[in-house]
Amino acid sequence: MTPNERAQFEAAVDRKEGRLLRVRELRLEYRARPDLDVSDAYRNLATPQQAAGFLMQLLADEATEVFGIVCLSITHDFICWHEVARGSLDQCHVHPREVFKAALLANAACIVLAHNHPSGHPIPSPDDEALTRRLAASGTLLGVDVMDHIIIGDQRYYSFKEGGRL
Repeated sequence: MTPNERAQFEAAVDRKEGRLLRVRELRLEYRARPDLDVSDAYRNLATPQQAAGFLMQLLADEATEVFGIVCLSITHDFICWHEVARGSLDQCHVHPREVFKAALLANAACIVLAHNHPSGHPIPSPDDEALTRRLAASGTLLGVDVMDHIIIGDQRYYSFKEGGRL
């Protein structure tokens, strides 16, 4: 917003209330993470194995449950990783609006859902299954495909796609 536009906007006064109307600016900012290997091996994440290899770097050593998404282009090329929520030892509160806000702002064609199980066992819980169904339905409505949901355990992973649940 230019200074002139800002001045015009701030001049818009609600006469009844006598208050200035304010607008918040929403920004999307990417920062490089030098600790992650996003080499040629992870530029395209078309298969569950490729996605899980990348996600193990991010989530394997987390002490609490972390839920995030990998945003991908139409050709499944890596755009970004977005951490949606950080929880406790065995749960993490995730809402579809937070998941898809980042995907839409990143202009992602599709996403891979991901979270870890600090216990080391990547077997999905009933809550994991319900969340996956809810997010897949939300993605269909918004036009952002949910390609997979990968759970990272102790050097193992579970893929909803490979398991036939997505």
